[in-house]
Amino acid sequence: MGSIFSKIIAGEIPCYKITEDEHHIAFLDVNPNAKGHTLCVPKKETNKLFDLDAASYAALMEFSRTVALGLRKTVPCKRIGMTVIGLEVPHVHVHLVPLNAMEDATFGKKEQIDAEEMIALAKQIAASL
Repeated sequence: MGSIFSKIIAGEIPCYKITEDEHHIAFLDVNPNAKGHTLCVPKKETNKLFDLDAASYAALMEFSRTVALGLRKTVPCKRIGMTVIGLEVPHVHVHLVPLNAMEDATFGKKEQIDAEEMIALAKQIAASL
């Protein structure tokens, strides 16, 4: 059985997609730390970040960088934080979180954002790439 991210990639579960390429997809986190919290996910399911081969790792970081630059243009913030934890979903993913304070990076604070705003935000970020 694939991860929830594999089901999103296969189109079995909807997401607020920002962009994708042949090997990656970026979508808004449905339980965000901050407005614009985005996940960058390789389409090939791999459990742990450092189990990726060097080329796949580098490609994920470059994809994440591109998304972060678009996110920075769209969501006002002091920085875009990047975190890889991987304990909740056994599928490599990079969290890009707009940060204005240290507590924004703790994963203890969550934002409530309605579906219409999530759709609009995903489109705005995508347009800025």
